[in-house]
Amino acid sequence: MLSLKVLAIGDIGNILQTLRKYTKAEIHIINFFKDGAGNFTYANDIETFENYKVKDHLRKINEISENYDVCITMGTGERIAYLADLNYSTFYVGRDIDAPRFIKNSKEEWFDEPLHKLNFLERFFYKKCFDNANFHLAYTWVFEHLKKYTKNGIKLDMMPIDPTVFKTNITPLEKPKTKFVFFSPQRMGKPKGTDIIWKALPMCKSDFEILQVEWFDVSTNEEIIIKNELIKTKPKQVTFIPMIKRENMAQYYNFSDAIMGNMRIGTYALVELEGIFCKKPVLQYTNPNMKIFAGKKELISPILPTSNKPEDIAKIIDKIVDDKNFRDELFEKEYSFAKQISDPNFVAQWWDDFFLEIHEKYPKIKKKLFKISYKIKINTIFIR
Repeated sequence: MLSLKVLAIGDIGNILQTLRKYTKAEIHIINFFKDGAGNFTYANDIETFENYKVKDHLRKINEISENYDVCITMGTGERIAYLADLNYSTFYVGRDIDAPRFIKNSKEEWFDEPLHKLNFLERFFYKKCFDNANFHLAYTWVFEHLKKYTKNGIKLDMMPIDPTVFKTNITPLEKPKTKFVFFSPQRMGKPKGTDIIWKALPMCKSDFEILQVEWFDVSTNEEIIIKNELIKTKPKQVTFIPMIKRENMAQYYNFSDAIMGNMRIGTYALVELEGIFCKKPVLQYTNPNMKIFAGKKELISPILPTSNKPEDIAKIIDKIVDDKNFRDELFEKEYSFAKQISDPNFVAQWWDDFFLEIHEKYPKIKKKLFKISYKIKINTIFIR
């Protein structure tokens, strides 16, 4: 197979960082300036831009892009690839397409306040970024939004999990444990279903503790209000813990008895699969109407519950805590599923084939458009 060099601009959830350990292609990742949550969630062995300045990002990409064959972007990496006149494909995993910047006052379905309040020229710019991507890819639930804007989107259900990082033979957290413990490392807010979990917990009859990372969605005033309300109404079973560096996550997974996942979007994310790879049963709302494929093979997710009504979540929580046989049987089904959907070698093979397809159709990473086009793009940046 042709050995390709892939430039990845942005890496949400360290997905590409995991992939590059298993692909035949050589993937170089450059992520955005590391501060705040990035200090905890980013992998340590990747390059980052030095600041937030778009012109500096563009200068950096122009310096290095000719050394690569293919470009893949995540998040606002799309705008940098567009400005640099690259042939690029965009991979969406969340807010960049369920509330896209090119839609006026775009908001996610569970919010009233817009996530983006951009003017016409800004929206026009982001629509050009979207339209100029050669391929659009999106994960399971995100694809339901992507297909509103393109008929040629590629749906991905396979999420690579690194078994050398998320494994059981890592010393668990040294902390006293007097009762059943759920670990919830996901960010809190409506997209994660934290409000639903808060309603379910007072209905539970079993005795347990949830170690919840104190990390919130706070991009809008509405989200700040929700954050304050969640803190004010925190159920007695929940203990807030500080954010955890990525390299220490497996210690917490191994310390816990089960994992509390997302209760709104209807499908798994990295948190749930990482927990399963650490051989912990996972609770997460599964929408039975969402189809899941590993390659061409359709799978049915066994992760429970299949309803996100608070009373149904409470029943499953109690059953997980009190019934070891149920808990063990659920985990075995989840583990079999996760191995099929998250095997990094299998997922990497798909990506290697995809990178080759890109390169065959677009042999050069640079489009080499007229310089006047480049100047027009620079002069019409209204980026926030």
